[in-house]
Amino acid sequence: MIIRLLAAIGALVGLSQAAFAQEAAERTFSQTVNDTISPITDFISNEIIFFKIPLSAFIDGAPDVPFLIVWLLSGGIFFTFYMGFINLRGFAQSLRIVSGRYDNPADPGEVTHFQALTAALSATVGLGNIAGVALAITLGGPGATFWMILAGLFGMTSKFVEVTLGHKYRQIDENGVVAGGPMHYLSKGLAARNWPNAGRIVAVIFAVICIGGAFGAGNMFQANQATAQLANVAADLTGGAESIFFGRPWIFGIIYAAGLALVIVGGIRGITRVTEFLVPIMAGIYVIAALFIIGANIEHLPDAFVAIFEGAFTGDGVAGGILGVMYMGLRRATFSNEAGLGTASIAHAAAKTKEPVAEGLVALLEPFVDTVVICTMTALVIIITDMHINGAGLDGIALTSAAFDSFIDGFRYVLTIAVPLFAFSTTITYYYYGERALHFLTGGNKGNTVHVYKATYLAAIVVGSAMQLTAVMDFADAMLLALGFPNLVGVFIMRREVKAMLTDYLTRLKAGEIKPFTGK
Repeated sequence: MIIRLLAAIGALVGLSQAAFAQEAAERTFSQTVNDTISPITDFISNEIIFFKIPLSAFIDGAPDVPFLIVWLLSGGIFFTFYMGFINLRGFAQSLRIVSGRYDNPADPGEVTHFQALTAALSATVGLGNIAGVALAITLGGPGATFWMILAGLFGMTSKFVEVTLGHKYRQIDENGVVAGGPMHYLSKGLAARNWPNAGRIVAVIFAVICIGGAFGAGNMFQANQATAQLANVAADLTGGAESIFFGRPWIFGIIYAAGLALVIVGGIRGITRVTEFLVPIMAGIYVIAALFIIGANIEHLPDAFVAIFEGAFTGDGVAGGILGVMYMGLRRATFSNEAGLGTASIAHAAAKTKEPVAEGLVALLEPFVDTVVICTMTALVIIITDMHINGAGLDGIALTSAAFDSFIDGFRYVLTIAVPLFAFSTTITYYYYGERALHFLTGGNKGNTVHVYKATYLAAIVVGSAMQLTAVMDFADAMLLALGFPNLVGVFIMRREVKAMLTDYLTRLKAGEIKPFTGK
């Protein structure tokens, strides 16, 4: 492992020097980026983050499944049972809260319940729903969809637990600016249990990985797939001839970064003003188009569900059979909805409310909207149009785009607008996540570090736009899923605290002590 790390670092140094050499002049920017970065991302994802459980030692032909996937699913299942299926019985109340009926402008915080939800959704409802689903079906077949839905349902409870804790342990400074998330509930929650040093260590580990996740999943992957969609359509419009983006994906990366720079200067208030506008519009366009295709092919819907259920338990078309399909579905679902990773609690901590459980109930809507609804719609469109069979050679955003366009001619042009919006909103929110993690690491005394973070974050967009999908995907998965380990360790330790808060909230709600805000 050490040898591979040294080799990766050596490749980075060598290629950086070669970039200025004469022979490098003939290389494209994309080739140089991929040859430089890919060995490092491969090392990080395969050798460090994705420790695998060798199931092949017990089951012939079974794939080696990353421990983190099993860990996150187990956490969702445990909390769902432990919290008495609050993901189902609390669903109606969550809708009432997010509708604004309980919003009190005088409550501490920075944004409304709906704004906090859209900010968090802007990080989850993104290209994971479009490109990630296509990737799951390409590698795992239609059956991967079943496991994605299952992971989404259990993930609703994981979101509830972590967001409740994030809201309880948040900090609000003298200017009303909120700092919350796993960094705070891990450090304070464990300190309250006489483990201050352990809490600090786990919180620091989370914060460092969170910054890496912001760069990988929220930045480079989003820019990569937005660029891919734009390049595909540009090539289509020019009949395959060279366009301004041909061999120059970094041009779109620069435009993307410039747009982001204009938004992030406003902090969470500026971010939510953008996300509460973008998220409903972009999700609405996408969902309406998907429903149109599904409705027009309603006679094929039963066959699509049969393919999903049969594939889930037979492993048709994927190496490793059912376990391979399960692994791919769970991996893509977790990347999409982020349940168990703790990231959503950073955005939800800013909500105006005195009831942490209320914000936890709002948060359980995220995996439902993201995975159970939008991801499933994407999968059904791909399966109904038979693009999972006829789309050989396509992956990621290209496969989903082809599926929509096969029925709605020209929809790829709509996606060319929608995809960058999906990506952009995710990149915005992940910037905030990383910035809050940096705020914790520096104790609020960021100084010039925040400027370095901003500049590096913007530069990473350009790099991500030029990289190959597999390299970006591996790095994004690795950094994002790694958040689940320190987060769920702390959440499990504090489980009784959350359950007691939930019981108290539901008791007061039933007794009429918690009422909608009337302005009086």
